[in-house]
Amino acid sequence: MSFPGLLPPPQWERRVSYSIFVRRVEERTLGGDTEESTRCAQVSDMVDYHASNNQALYSAGGQQTYMEQENDWDRDLLLDPAWEKQQRKTFTAWCNSHLRKAGTQIENIEEDFRDGLKLMLLLEVISGERLPKPERGKMRVHKINNVNKALDFIASKGVKLVSIGAEEIVDGNAKMTLGMIWTIILRFAIQDISVEETSAKEGLLLWCQRKTAPYKNVNVQNFHISWKDGLAFNALIHRHRPELIDYDKLRKDDPVTNLNNAFEVAERYLDIPKMLDAEDIVNTARPDEKAIMTYVSSFYHAFSGAQKAETAANRICKVLAVNQENEHLMEDYEKLASDLLEWIRRTIPWLENRAPEKTMTEMQQKLEDFRDYRRVHKPPKVQEKCQLEINFNTLQTKLRLSNRPAFMPSEGRMVSDINGAWHKLEGAEKGYEEWLLNEIRRLERLDHLAEKFRQKAAIHESWTDGKEAMLTQKDYETASLSEIKALLKKHEAFESDLAAHQDRVEQIAAIAQELNELDYYDSQSVNARCQKICEQWDVLGSLTQSRRESLERTEKQLESIDELYLEYAKRAAPFNNWMEGAMEDLQDMFIVHNIEEIQGLITAHDQFKSTLPEANKEREAIQAIQAEVQKIAQYNGIKLAGNNPYTSITPQSIDKKWEKVQQLVPQRDQALQEELARQQSNDHLRRQFANQANMIGPWIQNKMEEIGRISIEMNGTLEDQLTHLRQYEQSIIEYKPKIDQLEGDHQLIQEALIFDNKYTAYTMEHLRVGWEQLLTTIARTINEIENQILTRDAKGISQEQLHEYRTSFNHFDKDHSGVLQAEEFKACLISLGYDVENDKQKRTGIMDSDDFRALLISTGNSLVLLPPFSIYSN
Repeated sequence: MSFPGLLPPPQWERRVSYSIFVRRVEERTLGGDTEESTRCAQVSDMVDYHASNNQALYSAGGQQTYMEQENDWDRDLLLDPAWEKQQRKTFTAWCNSHLRKAGTQIENIEEDFRDGLKLMLLLEVISGERLPKPERGKMRVHKINNVNKALDFIASKGVKLVSIGAEEIVDGNAKMTLGMIWTIILRFAIQDISVEETSAKEGLLLWCQRKTAPYKNVNVQNFHISWKDGLAFNALIHRHRPELIDYDKLRKDDPVTNLNNAFEVAERYLDIPKMLDAEDIVNTARPDEKAIMTYVSSFYHAFSGAQKAETAANRICKVLAVNQENEHLMEDYEKLASDLLEWIRRTIPWLENRAPEKTMTEMQQKLEDFRDYRRVHKPPKVQEKCQLEINFNTLQTKLRLSNRPAFMPSEGRMVSDINGAWHKLEGAEKGYEEWLLNEIRRLERLDHLAEKFRQKAAIHESWTDGKEAMLTQKDYETASLSEIKALLKKHEAFESDLAAHQDRVEQIAAIAQELNELDYYDSQSVNARCQKICEQWDVLGSLTQSRRESLERTEKQLESIDELYLEYAKRAAPFNNWMEGAMEDLQDMFIVHNIEEIQGLITAHDQFKSTLPEANKEREAIQAIQAEVQKIAQYNGIKLAGNNPYTSITPQSIDKKWEKVQQLVPQRDQALQEELARQQSNDHLRRQFANQANMIGPWIQNKMEEIGRISIEMNGTLEDQLTHLRQYEQSIIEYKPKIDQLEGDHQLIQEALIFDNKYTAYTMEHLRVGWEQLLTTIARTINEIENQILTRDAKGISQEQLHEYRTSFNHFDKDHSGVLQAEEFKACLISLGYDVENDKQKRTGIMDSDDFRALLISTGNSLVLLPPFSIYSN
């Protein structure tokens, strides 16, 4: 794929840069002839850095110059990744602002469009048209087809795609993907903008200039530097929605704050997603033009539609408001007047009430209610009265200007009627305030003394609260000895505290007497409370003495019980350990392998059973100690607080473990007898298997040795040897029933889980392998004789030659291993008439195939897959 007028490969080895691609897309998308294209290009960012080469770029016969200029632009772009970063953010946000209408979004712009599915969905959303059905396969061809469908749709809208193919999008080429998205933005978001006979980029720039012209410090001349301080973005928003931004507070020297303010307001109130970060713009010497154009186009579309709808709605609302406002004012006056007069009517009787209260609290509450009336209830009514008069005057003025008759309120709701009622309310309010202050001063003196009585009485009652219950509780009946001693010390401390409170009780009685003398209105309750305090004081003294006696008596009884507990613990611990050890031994899983081992276990178990009577006597003695403790506690009415403090072993646990031991003894007897019977059965199986194995094992070994001798010492013709071996094989096969019988005995041993046999050294695995080797050896020997017959017949080798080969081989096979070493083989060849030293062929150790085959046959070796044998002498 290449541009017209450029050198084809291999002269042009570099791919067209993203910046040149985007510039050509702008020229062809925005329209215009060559002059118009050149003018658009001069506005873009690249031309600002390479203005000196623009003439050569488009001149006739300048192919090589064009190529050099393009490469320079490509390098500049690669050296400034900030623009690419800005475009990624802006284009991703722009795409998501449309994709979210379809319930989806993208995260990585070059990755999420690779399969073409979301690219097709984006085009459907922004165009409102249906694209061909996408392919859902995961293969590369499916993705390429989907992207091609999207590119075809873009081309159908009159956009000429330059130097881009579906393969580049599928491969995740970031620059080509960004270029494609910019093409879509130009076509569907910028191309249709039209302002005063200018369209697309120039139209959008003119719109921005007209909207921001009245604002100070804003001079929009381009789509990069002019927007860097953020004031232009804020001016656009303030021009259309002034309530959203306080423009006068913005400062030109704080671009980050300005940009963040504009972006956040646009996202929250205008549904324009945040496409750039403030730092991306501020920290770049020259912001990316395409990113700014994309962002600004979103503001244009947001405001252009809203402004048209708002103008039409304002015209309708203005007409309706004029006709309805007067009616609303009439209704509001009648309602406000009625509510205010009703409130005055309810409030005056409350202010004229002079019923005195007996306590300072009640009078203070009345004063607080009056203050609450002044702070909370009256101010809103004052405001209502003022608003009522304003509404009345405003209504009369509007009616007069509209040539309508004056408004006449209902009877009793004139402004003069309301003023009269209000004057009466203020008179009642002044009298009520004076009465409240005088009454509070009267009650202050008497209430001070009563409050002093209540404070002292409350302190005393708080101290005595729960004391009577504490002194009457029977906690010592369930306490341990240490707890009883602690209770005695605590009781001594309480007696000291009780004596200290005697003075307070006397003060309370004196204050009550003084209130009676001053004729306090609530003297009856004061006297009742004082009488209750004095009576309770006498009861506390009596209960204190009674509790001390009970604690001292219980202490002596618990000391006796503690001694018994200690003796119980000393004897119960070793006995419990003995029982636990016995239970472990009785339940211990035993593993024996012969009769001697099981008989040893039975003897040890019998010895254990002989100790049980003596152990039972010790158990009864321990239980008697616990019974003595229970007897003492029951006789004296002591409720034992818990278990023995010296041990966690209870009588119940001892009895339970003893019963468990009694149950486990016969179970152990039965298990030992069963194991004895099993070992006797296993011993019988061992003997039965050993008798047969000791006979079959030597038989197999003898047969193997006989076959070895036969293979070396065979005489007669090959046919006679073959007949003899087959007869020998038949005699071996007839021995098979004994092997099968031995297999049956072995199966019984395995089922009995017998792993050793002292009566034989043979195992079934060894015998089975030996039997298989015996059968294999005789079969291989027979096969070798048959192969020798076939070779002899095919090559015409005489019986005497074969005999000579065999005799020579056996002579030089000193260790009878069936294998010749290098020197042995060389000597064997010389004995057979091969001149190894003089014959060049023989010096290499190479025999012809027929001689070698005959030699192998004569020595009983296999001929299968063997190459001509080769031995090299040193």
